[in-house]
Amino acid sequence: MSKVFVDTNLIIYSIDEGEPEKRDKCRRLLRSLAEDGAGVISTQVLQETYSVATRKLRIEPFEARAIVQRLEASSEIILLTPPIIFQAIDCSILNTISFWDALLVAAAASARCEKLWTEDLPDGQTLLGVRIENPLKEPLPQIRTD
Repeated sequence: MSKVFVDTNLIIYSIDEGEPEKRDKCRRLLRSLAEDGAGVISTQVLQETYSVATRKLRIEPFEARAIVQRLEASSEIILLTPPIIFQAIDCSILNTISFWDALLVAAAASARCEKLWTEDLPDGQTLLGVRIENPLKEPLPQIRTD
């Protein structure tokens, strides 16, 4: 399996008891990446996961810390460096996307990921050589033509 960069939203869904369908699907997706050694995240994703888990999901801080530790142990981690940040700034300006989304794309590109899984960018778009995919997107219904 080629490397896949995972956005924070999919990680949060995997621990959100309020959305069981998304939770179960995201758990399967993340488990598959971990088993294949194909999952990539950045320090930004680690920070956002802790923040959202404690603030929005009201998970106890030590439990949220343990979640972040498990992510760190099961994923390749990209440290955000000044060159990645400048690439993100350029990507943000040239593609009119948020800086934070561009930072994910730049981190994924720096890790040579083929895909970025996220709900926050248009599915199917390619930025900096990384294909954006929404793995939670429902397939279009088949239309019978007979």
